[in-house]
Amino acid sequence: MNKIDELIIKLCPDGVPTFPLGEIGDTISGLRGKSKNDFNDGNAPFVSYVDISNNPALNFDVQRLVKVGKGENQNEIRLGDVLITGSSETKVDVGLTSVVTVEPTVKTYINSFCFIWRPSKDLPILPDFSKHLFRGKEFRDKVIETANGVTRQNISKPKLLAIKIPIPPIEVQKEIVNILDAFSNLESELRDLLVAELDSRKKQYTHFLESLFIFKKGQTKRWLISEICDISRGTVISKGYLRDHPGTYPVYSSQTLNNGIFGHIDTFAYDFESLTWTTDGANAGSIFYHQNEKFTITNVCGLLRVKDPSLVSTRYLYYLLKTEAPKHVSPGMGNPKIMAGTMGDISIDLPDINLQLEIVAILDKFDSLVQDISTGLPAEVKARHLQYEFYRNKLLTFKEMDVA
Repeated sequence: MNKIDELIIKLCPDGVPTFPLGEIGDTISGLRGKSKNDFNDGNAPFVSYVDISNNPALNFDVQRLVKVGKGENQNEIRLGDVLITGSSETKVDVGLTSVVTVEPTVKTYINSFCFIWRPSKDLPILPDFSKHLFRGKEFRDKVIETANGVTRQNISKPKLLAIKIPIPPIEVQKEIVNILDAFSNLESELRDLLVAELDSRKKQYTHFLESLFIFKKGQTKRWLISEICDISRGTVISKGYLRDHPGTYPVYSSQTLNNGIFGHIDTFAYDFESLTWTTDGANAGSIFYHQNEKFTITNVCGLLRVKDPSLVSTRYLYYLLKTEAPKHVSPGMGNPKIMAGTMGDISIDLPDINLQLEIVAILDKFDSLVQDISTGLPAEVKARHLQYEFYRNKLLTFKEMDVA
């Protein structure tokens, strides 16, 4: 029997009382009646939207400043307040919650799209307990059920205030907080480790890329990309086409998320070793390597196919262009570009094919190390988060006691 079970048997053997939010607290609306000018010369912290990626100090994000006059009678955020997104475009975002676990040092306000649920002064509930309780899936699902609307989803406050929450004894709350905070802290530490480790490996990776492409005089010959590669460009593929032609073959476009994949269709245009690059947009110059793959590219992608594999290793060219191509991106008129002509005019120094393959072997090993870190640690962070959610739901589920 764990300590929480012992405390429950001792302090609440008949169950834990539950109360509708409306009986144990009040709702306070967010800041209203502010114009654009009020944000140009702001004097008070202002939370635009409740954000679950919270400021560790306050447990919510202060995103901008708003001008608040001395004579305005506005309710500011206080310790123990539960901030709730009351209106959003989708039900996924509505009802996001954040609990104020540290007393704000200055008066802070929230957007009219949000509101505060403030527990009664004599309610025996710890802010740190609320932090876990109001983020639980069970509570979130109940809040989402209260939302309705056409162009925007809006929480029904009467329905929200009818939602019941458990209020276990303070000793039980403290023990639950100790356990769940330990899981949260572990997840946070792993995430920090991931960021630091990836940053370190990327710096090493950049160093290797730069140093391995420095050669002695006479060790290389200069070529234009157009001399060693066939260059082509993709075709227009709309989201509607993706919807109407679902399949298993990837379509690459002007993005870097998911390795540049835009979607999947039922046909393919290429099935040979090649490189593709993003020609337009914020990710212009991003390079992708393809081998043993059947795929298609959109009109904002270009394709390189090595003419003579005995002269150039496609994999070597991939590593080289990852650092070289971005240098040739034109800012354009707010739309960065590196078109086929520019790509073809890039000149590179090529060593003997055997030296190329030696360099590729080194970089492949290092790339594999970075990929292991990039996939292994995030998987561990996700596992810890799922573990936290499991225990949160388990620890926040009580035998309910009838309250007269």
